[in-house]
Amino acid sequence: MKKILTALFALYLLVPAAYAQNNEIRPKALGVSFFLNDFLTASRIRTGSLTQVLSDKSQARLKDMTPGLAVNYFKGITKHIDVAMGLEGSFIRYPMPNKVFPNEKLLMEFNAAVNLKMVTEKYWVTPYLIMGVEAHKYIAYYGATIPLGIGIKVNFFDEAHLFITSTYRVPVTTETANYHFQHSIGVAFPLKKKLNQ
Repeated sequence: MKKILTALFALYLLVPAAYAQNNEIRPKALGVSFFLNDFLTASRIRTGSLTQVLSDKSQARLKDMTPGLAVNYFKGITKHIDVAMGLEGSFIRYPMPNKVFPNEKLLMEFNAAVNLKMVTEKYWVTPYLIMGVEAHKYIAYYGATIPLGIGIKVNFFDEAHLFITSTYRVPVTTETANYHFQHSIGVAFPLKKKLNQ
């Protein structure tokens, strides 16, 4: 019995070391990104259809979108799942249902998402699906949405990652949030270099 317990204890001590050396799991990373909020295309799709918007080429132009900046954090949980968080800010006249705002005000958003990766970290290019939750504050109004979308990460020699994402934000609080797309591009830097196996 003592031999079995000793073997299990030794195995227990080896597991964290082996896990820490897994270079297929994304290390913690901090980044910055630039994004565009697109309320116009989402509104046109909801009043018509996606097919109609695409055939009429009535998607919003860059000048119709609202820019913003974000600070991003990433951490790998498994080989195919990362957690991503972001704190975003933009000045916007938010198209809140049944309300009209005369001036642009600061929209602060915090989101947490799970990135479901198609391949592991050993590849240079990693496509992924995004599912998350987002909370925002605009003047005295609070709201929440569910971001759903796609992303791609490009690894530059484990020194930096370029990431490009596009999400569709579905309102949870229908009185204080609105449907919209958010497109972003950013760069992230690992907080600690990956260990080689």
